[in-house]
Amino acid sequence: MSFISSHTGEFSALATAIFWTVTALTFEAASKRVGSLAVNLFRLILAFVILCIVNFFLRGMAFPLDASGHTWFWMILSGLVGFVIGDLMLFESYTIISARVAMLVMTLVPPITALVGWIILGEVMTLMNFLGMALTLAGIGLAIFGKTGREEKIHVRHPVKGLLLAFGGAAGQAVGLVLSKYGMGSYNAFSANQIRVLAGTIGFALVIPAVKRWYRVTQAVQDKKGMLLIALGSVFGPFLGVSFSLLAVQYTSTGIASTIMAIVPVFIILPSVLIFKEKVTWKEVLGAFVSVGGVVLFFI
Repeated sequence: MSFISSHTGEFSALATAIFWTVTALTFEAASKRVGSLAVNLFRLILAFVILCIVNFFLRGMAFPLDASGHTWFWMILSGLVGFVIGDLMLFESYTIISARVAMLVMTLVPPITALVGWIILGEVMTLMNFLGMALTLAGIGLAIFGKTGREEKIHVRHPVKGLLLAFGGAAGQAVGLVLSKYGMGSYNAFSANQIRVLAGTIGFALVIPAVKRWYRVTQAVQDKKGMLLIALGSVFGPFLGVSFSLLAVQYTSTGIASTIMAIVPVFIILPSVLIFKEKVTWKEVLGAFVSVGGVVLFFI
């Protein structure tokens, strides 16, 4: 027990990687059925309800009324950046390049997190950091680039739009994580996440009518399988996944937490093949391991 308690942050990060693998697969299926906007809105509403119940039993209050103004401001900003901007782009990329490829691009989160941490929190960047970043980029490049034709010209194996959306998702998650660490401090991780989820819910409630997509949302309610997938993903994603990620950065460094959480691209390969019958090349598998290796090197 002492070993586990002394590594609470590391085990929380490992659990986060498992939760995010499940949620990526379920939200990919849900987004293809009902659209990414509907998935984002309903998953946050469900997550908020779950967090209200959990916090009531754990802390005696269903709503984080004891949070300081500092915590509210930065967690709201984190929710808008991480959920509304980052996750909207990430979920849209699922429908174009699949969750497996999107999660590979998401290995850029730790390097981007470190860069943002250097800018906002004054954290130090070393030569090893830059080497790790280069290795991560090399792994992603190995997986997404290939040769074709007699002249063996280099081409991108996956739609560029999907890759750019996944990159936007990585940037949003990285900035959101740093803002969360700064705003949360020693405050309860589940309650801090509740503020983020609330901000994200309100953000999507404003975005959906702005882009005139309410009809997609109303259609999604009638899709029982789609709603079931959203419910399952909500438990493993914005509730368990995000809460444990905040717990991870609270009990260990952002770098260590991000490194462990970045192994999702490796975890997701087997279920992608078994569940979605995806054809995975040896270069994509190698690229996943190389990019994760780069993340590890980044924080040695």
